[in-house]
Parts: sequence; C-alpha cells; structure tokens
Amino acid sequence: MKNNTKSSITLPAAELDLVMDLMKSLKAKTKVEVIRLGLTLLKESTDKKALREAYKKASEASRADLQSELDELDGLTSEGLS
Repeated sequence: MKNNTKSSITLPAAELDLVMDLMKSLKAKTKVEVIRLGLTLLKESTDKKALREAYKKASEASRADLQSELDELDGLTSEGLS
C-alpha cells in the first residue's frame, strides 16, 4: 500500500485565487499545504461540533436527576444552624 497517493483536482478560478491568497498569507510552500490545512481545520471544527452536541445531550439527560438530588440535599444545607 502506498503512503502517498497522487490526486488531482480542478478548481474554478475564484477558488484557485483564494488558495493562492491563502498560500501567501499562511506562508505555505505549496497549494497542497493550504488544502491540507483547510481539511485539518474542517475536521477539527466538525469534531468539536459533535463533541459539543454530545455534551449538550448528556447535560439535558442528567438535568432531571441533578435537580432531584439537589432538592433532596436542600434540607441539609441549614441543618443545625440557627
């Protein structure tokens, strides 16, 4: 199995201009480097989004239990105090 596989893509002029502009601003040596950076950022942002959604779902699922636990402990907070 090859480590590096050759691939070719054709971009519209406007998108190629964007890649070239990013190449300059990022000081990337190649257009491929710009694409790799973009793919990495896309993966990171989608991974973060999925993680955020998972935390939100878990938080919503445990909210009712948390409230009942807090209600149960509420009577203990002032126990023994005048």
